[in-house]
Amino acid sequence: MNIGTSIPLPAYTIDPAFMAKKAEDLGFESIWYAEHPVLPVQSASQFPSGGPIPESYAHFTDPYIALSRASGVTTNIKLGTGITLVPERNPLLLAKEIATLDRFSGGRFPVSYTHLTLPTNREV
Repeated sequence: MNIGTSIPLPAYTIDPAFMAKKAEDLGFESIWYAEHPVLPVQSASQFPSGGPIPESYAHFTDPYIALSRASGVTTNIKLGTGITLVPERNPLLLAKEIATLDRFSGGRFPVSYTHLTLPTNREV
């Protein structure tokens, strides 16, 4: 059985390269970083577990830059975003970022995407 880990990465906490290397050293098959390119300043929607959106969600690192750092210090661990919110990104730049990351990581980036967004993302 292959086991991966999914980690939200607020920019002011843990270096994504450190976390990826640690995950690979511990034998994880994959590491997944969260994708939230934009969030509303004010939201009428509740967070899925209740209450307002956690403040740390407004400070997520860009997953593709974080995964690029991760790919530079690892050799085998697969790299991914929990999901890619395509409508919140320029599709041409996104395609180039994904292709570049996959190429320089040696094909370790499996693509996942959605056209669905949370109610809070539609408010942006």
